[in-house]
Amino acid sequence: MDWRRLPFFEEKHPALVLMDIKMPEMDGIEALKGIRDLSPDFPVIAVTAYAFEENIREIVNNGFNDYLIKPIRCSTLKEKLDAILHN
Repeated sequence: MDWRRLPFFEEKHPALVLMDIKMPEMDGIEALKGIRDLSPDFPVIAVTAYAFEENIREIVNNGFNDYLIKPIRCSTLKEKLDAILHN
């Protein structure tokens, strides 16, 4: 993996990443694998428009901490952020 495509992670030191699953150059699952190589316990929430059971299963099986289905409700986002960042 070319880490120049994920510079935010090492430069910005975020507390959590909301990762879109479908991106133009690198999908969210590939990007997550790179983040996990650098920090296995770093919290990453998948964001997806694909809400079929097999899509959610793939997200969970690939190691995301949680997921959000688009369109995202503010209350749901807040609940998930609180659960991950404060537990």
